[in-house]
Amino acid sequence: MGKTAVRALRAVLALVLTGTVLVQVLMVWTLVSGNDPEDGSLPLTAFRVITVLGMGAVQVALVCVGRLVGMVRRGTVFSRAAFRYVDGVIGAIVAVALLWFTVTAVNAPGQRDDPGVTLVMGGIGVAVLGVALVVLVLRALLAQAADMRAELDEVI
Repeated sequence: MGKTAVRALRAVLALVLTGTVLVQVLMVWTLVSGNDPEDGSLPLTAFRVITVLGMGAVQVALVCVGRLVGMVRRGTVFSRAAFRYVDGVIGAIVAVALLWFTVTAVNAPGQRDDPGVTLVMGGIGVAVLGVALVVLVLRALLAQAADMRAELDEVI
């Protein structure tokens, strides 16, 4: 991975991380201060709490990806140390899927006239879980590559 690509990716990660922190701060401020312009109903408050938690999961994934990019730059990504960051990304994706299923459940009573919306939202949650499974498969490939690298290091 070239230096320009690494710098660009790090800039994007930093920008998105900053944006998610700002959204979290604003959401928490709205929840804590009581300056809610809406009526403060339970679904609206639940959606805000879920948003704050979801942003936290996204932040975990961003930090893990940033650490993996650093490992790629140093040429150490094919080591066992990379697994904790890949596991962090997988955990963050699963957390986002569970939060999405929670959003679907909170939103479902309002969709009694059109249950298709709830089914589509559930399908999106399943798709997000599918992304976690893809990353899990990529983790297995990383494990094989790390094992092969270790074997090559022994031979050399």
